[in-house]
Amino acid sequence: MEFVKQFLEPILHINRHLDGLLQDYGPWFYGLMFLVVFCETGLVITPFLPGDSLLFALGACAARTGGLNLATLGALLIIAAIVGDSVNYWIGSLLAHRIFRGDKIRFLNPKHLERTHAFYERYGGKTIILARFVPIVRTFAPFVAGMGSMTYRKFMLFNVIGGVAWVVGFLLLGFSFGKIPVVEANFELVILGIVIVSILPGVFEFVREWRRARKAAA
Repeated sequence: MEFVKQFLEPILHINRHLDGLLQDYGPWFYGLMFLVVFCETGLVITPFLPGDSLLFALGACAARTGGLNLATLGALLIIAAIVGDSVNYWIGSLLAHRIFRGDKIRFLNPKHLERTHAFYERYGGKTIILARFVPIVRTFAPFVAGMGSMTYRKFMLFNVIGGVAWVVGFLLLGFSFGKIPVVEANFELVILGIVIVSILPGVFEFVREWRRARKAAA
């Protein structure tokens, strides 16, 4: 239980941490946020990094403090999201032969890979857009696309659309609602709500697959 509290603390109180980082690092704060978004989308080993909640909190921070330029932040994070997915795609492409051969790769969680495969089978190329709004799947979707037969041109089209929609959508939500007194007073609950809503698609998908497996077994 203590581990869960320690894990959730920086996420639920992300606004306080962002204020401190902005004060400590000044203009370098933009580069730090670029790095976080890039790693969350581009590296298969970092699906635990905050995504939706971070973008919402950054939008709220820009509205509240005035120390952040929303347009500059948005442009940088869109680039980070698009480049991150592209790197992830090529990692999947390079490792595809080992995975299809059945080799175990230490940093890959097979359950996450299987879950993303199921998501990909259901939604096809649109997965690259939809996955932007689903934690864990967001990190593995471009990797799976690189493993499969999706052409890079087609992948990039979905990548750009998804990256822009994800970053702009959550930044503007945070910017629009972050200064509302009731949101400011209950920011931790709002962030918790975003986390819960973000994982709901994955929960529904898991339940659907579980029911299908039970029917097949019966």
